[in-house]
Amino acid sequence: MRILAITNQKGGVGKTTTCVNLAASLATFGSRVLLIDLDPQGNATTGSGVDKAFLKQTIYHVLIGEKTMKEVIQTAEKGRFDIVPANRNLAGAEVELVNEIGRETRLKLALTSVQDQYDYVLLDCPPALNLVTVNALTAADAVMIPMQCEYYALEGLSDLVNTIKKVRTHLNGALEIEGLLRTMFDNRNMLAQQVSAQLVTHFGDKVYNTVIPRNIRLAEAPSHGLPALIYDKASKGAQAYLELAKEIIERSKKVAA
Repeated sequence: MRILAITNQKGGVGKTTTCVNLAASLATFGSRVLLIDLDPQGNATTGSGVDKAFLKQTIYHVLIGEKTMKEVIQTAEKGRFDIVPANRNLAGAEVELVNEIGRETRLKLALTSVQDQYDYVLLDCPPALNLVTVNALTAADAVMIPMQCEYYALEGLSDLVNTIKKVRTHLNGALEIEGLLRTMFDNRNMLAQQVSAQLVTHFGDKVYNTVIPRNIRLAEAPSHGLPALIYDKASKGAQAYLELAKEIIERSKKVAA
């Protein structure tokens, strides 16, 4: 089981879009996938076709110790992956866990009960460095960083890399950066091309070869509770995530070797 935390402290960079579409794409290639929604907004939950308004048990109940991971897993039937949903209750976990012993490792411990059931676990992190995000980074094998190729993205990236270093030092010595994913990419934009080139210069093969284009189908699909792969498989966005899934599977084979 390989656990990927998909995170960026900057919002609106395509984290949730990446989680849902990557989960569906990996499943298409036969992988057993669990997506865990760790954002109180619950967008990954909705985008996977689960109605967050009527949820009685979520990742919140796992983190505070009321439920096991197995008890809260649901199936995103059309995407053919499993999901642990979230809703606004998750915002309360921050306060409730603050004085608890081992608060940073709640998610890691909860995942041990399902480690033989999945090939990939994708953690959709909130756009903030809070206790929930720290739980994700502590549980993860590696971090995927979706980012737009714009000036401010580079500033935020240095902050995130420093955070990852701190978590590696104090909580998870094995944590590494799996890769940087260029999202919402417009090839006609000269600045985007320049920032993209800078990323490759600084991070080398840590930058995924796959680039996710700006694509209307990726934006439309969540309103239908579907991954883009199901909504419109022929779209450029859906095809890009299929390519990303292939790339991740190949990287995983190298790690295993």
